[in-house]
Amino acid sequence: MKLKYIVDKEINIRQVLREKFGVSERLLTKLKKNKKIYLNGNNDIFLDIPVKSSDIVEVDFDFDEDNSNIVPVKIDLNVIYEDDSLIVLDKPFNMPVHPSLNHYEDSLSNGLKYYYDSINLHRKIRPINRLDKDTSGIVIFAKNEYAQDRIRITNKIYLTILEGKLEGSGIIDKPIARKADSIIERCISDNGEKAITEYSVIKNFKIGNEEFSLVKCILHTGRTHQIRVHMASINHPILGDTLYGKSSSLIGRQALHAYKLTFVHPIIKKEIEVTSSIPSDMNNIINE
Repeated sequence: MKLKYIVDKEINIRQVLREKFGVSERLLTKLKKNKKIYLNGNNDIFLDIPVKSSDIVEVDFDFDEDNSNIVPVKIDLNVIYEDDSLIVLDKPFNMPVHPSLNHYEDSLSNGLKYYYDSINLHRKIRPINRLDKDTSGIVIFAKNEYAQDRIRITNKIYLTILEGKLEGSGIIDKPIARKADSIIERCISDNGEKAITEYSVIKNFKIGNEEFSLVKCILHTGRTHQIRVHMASINHPILGDTLYGKSSSLIGRQALHAYKLTFVHPIIKKEIEVTSSIPSDMNNIINE
């Protein structure tokens, strides 16, 4: 992935990369080390030398990186979108995004590492957004550091099934903090970080004598467990959420799905919208 700038005023190469391309100082150092900065086709250059009008400065962000810390494992990936800068995957539930102590070889990152190896792409695994293991839906990965630094997510929409009959729409503006003596659980706290969730009810339905609500949630902030904590705080916990509610015979995980993401592409600067169909376990409950 190359970017090109034709010089139209007296400037130096460092200024071109910083001001015209928005390259961070950290990445600039890596590009220089890997000889990926070119002046009129020559990559044996000094960053602070002046360039003149009509000179061509190019930068190539495609250089090999060490990603040996993740074990490649063949996993069927559902690719929603892919180009030279990004790959967007549809993550199933019961799969973490990252390898961890109990999920060393069954994470989404393991599958992506296998895919990268299969196409001879030697890059670090760079998730832009993260989902809990049992939350399904969209995860964006950047294929290089520049795309990771420059991508901007503008809208995040989730679908969830809540316990009880919730009506209408609203905004939950309650700060969230880590719960004392827990490394996982979060809670509403005046000392927490600002957290805003906008919600609207799509439909209410019953299964037997129990009432449920299918709800669309728009995240205006990105706190850990934000939707789960906020919905529990208004006495409508997510169905099947054993951390903030209770287990359910209807589903074996929290009924939460990252349905739609909109982002500004870091290279072409256009807004792109991606969607993920609601998974079968949630869909079966809604249809029942």
